[in-house]
Amino acid sequence: MIPKTFVRRQIAAAPIGLTIAALVSFFPVSPSAAETNTPPTVVELFQSQGCSSCPPTNANVIALSERSDLLTLSFGVTYWDQLGWKDTFATAQYTARQWDYAHAFHRKTVFTPQVVINGSTDLVGQDRAELGEAIKRARKAANAPGIANSPDAVTVGNGSGRADVWLVRYDPAIVQVPIQRGENTGRTLPHKNVVHQLLKLGEWSGSELSYKIPNAARAGLREAVLVQRASGGPILTAARR
Repeated sequence: MIPKTFVRRQIAAAPIGLTIAALVSFFPVSPSAAETNTPPTVVELFQSQGCSSCPPTNANVIALSERSDLLTLSFGVTYWDQLGWKDTFATAQYTARQWDYAHAFHRKTVFTPQVVINGSTDLVGQDRAELGEAIKRARKAANAPGIANSPDAVTVGNGSGRADVWLVRYDPAIVQVPIQRGENTGRTLPHKNVVHQLLKLGEWSGSELSYKIPNAARAGLREAVLVQRASGGPILTAARR
């Protein structure tokens, strides 16, 4: 049974056999977020190991992960699992997050691959030039609150409006996953910055507030904080921990 979604395919994908290292050269290196004193641009990839259209976009996003001015995150979604291969990283929570974006973008469907930039714009992401231009055009929130980290808490500074505060735990290593069934049978697919936990720390209403980190991250995982308007709204600011 075909999932109740649609897959957008573009022919301007990364050439077959092009290595991740080679792809990095297509994206100019930018100064670190610390050097520019600005929060990183958040690049979220929604994909499935059971989707044959996803590997080119995945390769492009992995290449972007080398840029310190970007925070790239990979979310596995579940609606392709019924076609023969159960995604090893997908959860219902990440599928729900993608649906939040669909509703925020006034759509009735979801699709893979999908790249969402700062929670405010999206594209398929198979065309590396188009993806690079979309990131350049990504809007930064005006008067975004600052984020301060301590070992067991995070503090969001003063600003305006309301937002949710999220803790993201992700694996920075490249993990190779051999696919044994489904559309990608026989392929071994690389994954990087795969999200393993997405925890809501609380709500922010414009005034400085601290949030306790609930427990220690699993060994090998890194953490980031997102301050985001509710229900798939724009990301106001972000910070690595």
